[in-house]
Amino acid sequence: MLIHVLKSKIHGLRVTQAEIDYIGSITLDEELMEAAGIIENEQVHVLNKNNGERLITYAIKGKRGSGIVCMNGPAALKVRPGDIVLVLAYGLIDEKESASHRPKLIFPNPETNRLENIE
Repeated sequence: MLIHVLKSKIHGLRVTQAEIDYIGSITLDEELMEAAGIIENEQVHVLNKNNGERLITYAIKGKRGSGIVCMNGPAALKVRPGDIVLVLAYGLIDEKESASHRPKLIFPNPETNRLENIE
């Protein structure tokens, strides 16, 4: 049986922009995406620590090293610049593999959105 498990999490990003006039998604610094193993157009869940909002969208690459975290389209109404968010990606694995599965956890500095600790 296949089960959904946490594949990766970027914990504690500070949103830098919110652009309502965009088709949708979250733009993330390419360096953060690579460190977390999130690929462009992959479905992600965004959890807003400031207001409790949870939404599902997809990730697009932002400029490497820029620290960009931009909510695009309707999601921009639920997340404001300055909010702290968690970005989670899930995957399917065989239930038998779950005992040895370890998600990638990324903890960037929320002031700069730059990497400090990778587990």
